[in-house]
Amino acid sequence: MIDPVLLWAVLIGVSVLLVLILYFKIQAFLSLLISSISVGLVAGMPVREILLSIQQGMASTLGFIAIVVGLGAMLGAILENSGGVQALATFVLRRAGEKNASWALMITGFLVSIPVFFDVGVVLLIPIVYALQKNTGKSLLYYGMPLLAGLAVTHAFIPPTPGPVAVADILGADLGWVILFGFLAGIPAAVISGPVFGKFIAKRIMVTAPESYMDPPSDRKLPSVQMVAALLGLPLILILLNTFSQTLVNKSAFSPVVLEVLAFVGHPFTALIIANLLAWYLLGIRRGYTKQELLDVSTQSLGPAGVIILITGAGGVFKEILTQTGAGLMLANYLMEVGFAPIIFGYIASALIRLLQGSSTVAMITSAGMTAAVLEGIDYTDFQKAALVIAIAAGASIYSHVNDSGFWLVSKYFGMEETQTLRSWSVMTTLLSVVGFGVSLILWVIL
Repeated sequence: MIDPVLLWAVLIGVSVLLVLILYFKIQAFLSLLISSISVGLVAGMPVREILLSIQQGMASTLGFIAIVVGLGAMLGAILENSGGVQALATFVLRRAGEKNASWALMITGFLVSIPVFFDVGVVLLIPIVYALQKNTGKSLLYYGMPLLAGLAVTHAFIPPTPGPVAVADILGADLGWVILFGFLAGIPAAVISGPVFGKFIAKRIMVTAPESYMDPPSDRKLPSVQMVAALLGLPLILILLNTFSQTLVNKSAFSPVVLEVLAFVGHPFTALIIANLLAWYLLGIRRGYTKQELLDVSTQSLGPAGVIILITGAGGVFKEILTQTGAGLMLANYLMEVGFAPIIFGYIASALIRLLQGSSTVAMITSAGMTAAVLEGIDYTDFQKAALVIAIAAGASIYSHVNDSGFWLVSKYFGMEETQTLRSWSVMTTLLSVVGFGVSLILWVIL
C-alpha cells in the first residue's frame, strides 16, 4: 500500500535535486545532500536522525568506492601519460588495417576507456579518426561513432570505471560479476551503436576533419603494447578469478591457502594496487620518468576522482535516507504488488534522471540509491544484482543531448552543428542504452 506522505517525500526529494542542478546550477554533491534532507524532513524524520543518517550513508558508501576510484584514476593517468593509450590504438589499427578500421576503433575505445575517463579518451584518440578521414575521404562519423561507442560502453558498464563501481557498491553487487556482465552487455551494445550505426549515419551526414589538423609526429617512443594490455587486464583477471573461486568451483578441490591467496590478490583493492605498482615501475621508472614526475601525474589524477567520490558518497546518503524513512520498502512492496521488476524500475528511473539533468554519473548514483532502498529486505542473487547494475548504467547512457557535457565535447571535436550531433551522437547513445538494457534484462530472467 502506498503511503502518501512517503510518496510525496520521494517526489519532493527528486524534484529538489533536479531544480538545484538544472535551475540553480548547484554542484551535484551539495544538491544530493540537500535533496536527502528534504526527503527526511517531509517524511517526518527527527532532525538528529537525518543528520546521523547522512553521516552513516556517506561512511558506508565511501569505504569501498573511494579506494577503487582513486586507484583506478592513478592507473589510468600513468597509462595515459606514458603513451600507453596511443600504443594500444596504434597496434589495434595496424593489425586491423584500413578496411576494418571502424571495428578496430571500437575495440580501441572499448579497451582504452577501462583506465581513462571518457573525455580523456576522446581527446587522445580523435587525431587517429582525423587521419583516417583524410586518407579515405569518408565521413568522420564512419570512424568516430565506433570509437565513441567503445569509449562510452566501457565507461558505463565495466569496472573499474567509476559509474558501475559506484552503482555496484550501493547495490551490494559483486564486482567480478559486474565486470563479466558488463562485457556480455557491452560487446553487442558497442557493435550495434558503433560500426553498424556508424556505417548507416556516415552515408547521411558528411563531416570532415578540421583543416587546421596536422598529423601527429611519429617519432615518440611508445611502450610495448603487450605490457600495456597486461597492465589493463591484470586487475580485471584477478578480480574475476576471485569471484569464480568463491562461487563456481568445488572449494574442496583447492587448499584453503590457495583460496585465501585468490581472495586476497583478487580483491579490487589489492588487484588495483598491484597494477598501479607495476605501471609505476614498468611505464614510469624503467622508461626514464622521474619519481617526482610520477608523483605529479598521480596527484593530478585524483582531482577529477575526488568529485566522483563525493557525488557517490552523497548518493549513498540519499539511499540511507530512503531506507530509514521506509520509503524504499514502500516502493518495493508496491512494485511487487503490480508485478514491476526492480530492474525495470532501475532502468526507467536512471533514464528519466539522465534525460532531465544530463549527467550520467548523477543519474546512476541517484537511481542506484532509490533502487537499493527498494531492494532492502529482499533476497536477490549476485547474478541479478550484477544485471541490475548494468541496467541502471544503461539507463544513465540514454539520449545524450544539450544538457550533457559529452554532447558538446563530441560536437566540438567532430565539428558538427547541434542538429547533426542529435542525429548521430544522441541516437548512438540511445542504441547503446537500449541494447545494454535488453541484454541485462535477459540475464536477469535466465539467471
